[in-house]
Amino acid sequence: MTPVRPETAAQETSSTPATDRVVRIGCASGFWGDTNTAAEQLVEKGQLDYLVFDYLAEITMSIMAAQKMKDPKAGYASDFVKQVMGPLLPELKRQGIKVISNAGGVNPQACAEAIQALAREQNIELSIAVVNGDDVLPKKAEFAQQGIKEMFTDQPLPAMMVSMNAYLGAPAIAAALATGADVVITGRVVDSAVVVAPLMHEFGWSWQDYDRLAQASLAGHIIECGAQCTGGNFTDWKAVSEGYDNMGFPIIDVRADGSFTVSKPEDTGGLVSFATVAEQLVYEIGDPAAYRLPDVICDFTQVQIDSIEDNRQVTVSGARGRAPGPDYKVSGTWPDGFKCAVSFMMAGIEAPAKARAVAEAILRKTSRLFAEKDWPDYTDTTIEVLGIEQTYGPNARQKLADSREVVVKIGCAHPKKEALVLFSREIAQASTGMAPGMTGLVGGRPDVWPKIRLFSCLVPKTACELSVTVLGASSDETFPVELPDVAEQSTLQQNSTPVASEALSGTTETVPLIRLAWARSGDKGDVSNIGVIARKAEWLPAIRAALTAEAVADYMGHTLAGPAAEKRSLVHRYDLPGINALNFVLEQALGGGGVASLRIDPQGKAFGQQLLDFPIPVTADIAAQLAAASSTSA
Repeated sequence: MTPVRPETAAQETSSTPATDRVVRIGCASGFWGDTNTAAEQLVEKGQLDYLVFDYLAEITMSIMAAQKMKDPKAGYASDFVKQVMGPLLPELKRQGIKVISNAGGVNPQACAEAIQALAREQNIELSIAVVNGDDVLPKKAEFAQQGIKEMFTDQPLPAMMVSMNAYLGAPAIAAALATGADVVITGRVVDSAVVVAPLMHEFGWSWQDYDRLAQASLAGHIIECGAQCTGGNFTDWKAVSEGYDNMGFPIIDVRADGSFTVSKPEDTGGLVSFATVAEQLVYEIGDPAAYRLPDVICDFTQVQIDSIEDNRQVTVSGARGRAPGPDYKVSGTWPDGFKCAVSFMMAGIEAPAKARAVAEAILRKTSRLFAEKDWPDYTDTTIEVLGIEQTYGPNARQKLADSREVVVKIGCAHPKKEALVLFSREIAQASTGMAPGMTGLVGGRPDVWPKIRLFSCLVPKTACELSVTVLGASSDETFPVELPDVAEQSTLQQNSTPVASEALSGTTETVPLIRLAWARSGDKGDVSNIGVIARKAEWLPAIRAALTAEAVADYMGHTLAGPAAEKRSLVHRYDLPGINALNFVLEQALGGGGVASLRIDPQGKAFGQQLLDFPIPVTADIAAQLAAASSTSA
């Protein structure tokens, strides 16, 4: 069959002139495990054109791959099918809401077939399309011959891989929509693609219109994590907490020029403001002037977020784009032995010291038992005493060292599963054979799990054979999809200029960063980012003067790998002047990241909270403004 190009697949689906048309999209899931109530909320109250879901992360792919190895019909988000789509199919059909989701995981065909079966049970006529082509594990040997290596560590491909999936873009999804599909199921795609594709389809934009592509990608990035842009995970949590039990999920209204508004359904909790949306903008990005996606390289440095209804609605504009590169990012997962973790409470006088002594004794004893069996020692261990701010490293408040109640977490890794089974059996005896006050073994005897590591690399886009399968009543039809042509980058305008650093003089006192800024942190493998947004534009110089990359490396040094002398090279700072923000990227900061890490915070979710305590020298004028604000709110 002749390959379909997305340019020919895009079409206008409304008689309304493109200049007046608005496409309304709601996002009901930010990860596999998010609440299943969001979809019903958005369908009931959202008046949507499209409902999108994001389920996949690197670790999710490895979990689904393991499920498929046990059952060829598994490997997708089954709760999406049974608990979300099943109950909502009649209303989705009645309202004509189209659904796009990457819930297909490593088995999108099986996911689509399960939805098709539900539709037949309910006598609902439904057109379902599947996007194929992200699974490149069969080509691993070719990639090894080509010398493809890990993009961060330069390591060669591991001998054994559990999964290997390319982050596809929007063209194949747009081609699927052009078939008239009511539901589009994908495997691994970039999170924003489920939003970019319907906008390309509805507006008929050119795939070389990189500014609009960047705006569409920004729209997808803002809502891809669900309630994180509507007040969830927000620095000023007290402004939102009364609505936590009924959090509103995000809705975007996108216009033909690419600008969009962010809101949430009426009568729901949360809030939509400059700050909540700005925090999501800086979430899990690297260089904001070169946010690389398969369809466009985005420049978010000049993005503007403007409130048009207090705590209810903002408009977002100003993203710029340029031509994408020739490669897809691929995330692979590979097994690296096994891991085990246990947590228990220690109470009483000198609880922290007792907790550490017991944990160290358990590890010493089991190491000795390993040696007696001619087994190797642990490949990695961690002891974290929770309740004394150990995750803060040297920034912890020392008065907590005398706490009378702590939880100790022991994490360990070993190449042999049997060794960690032995470890798990040697914990309980500490309650009667070691220091007093041990209780509350969390979850009972701990389980042993495969230790899965992430392998990220770049492969040529030509390595992926994109296609769309349309499920039919008697047989399925599959057609190939070709990628759109790419414009020459040299013809495009440069998007940003560096911000000059200025020293701050006349400081009179220091205040914690949280008085001056909001912050949000996230992860990509073993890399964490911390975005910092000034509460007022005039406060940004004080923040920039104090929060240098070197200062952040020193303050967060306890999270960074390697010798102290090299840690400053692992932190990079970027500017987002459009929203008065800074973004810090911390490499080798998560102990391997994901399920490979033994830490209590393997994804750096609390890093932003730690940095908010950083002391910032301020001028007398800023100090006076802060004092006035405090007296007003008191």
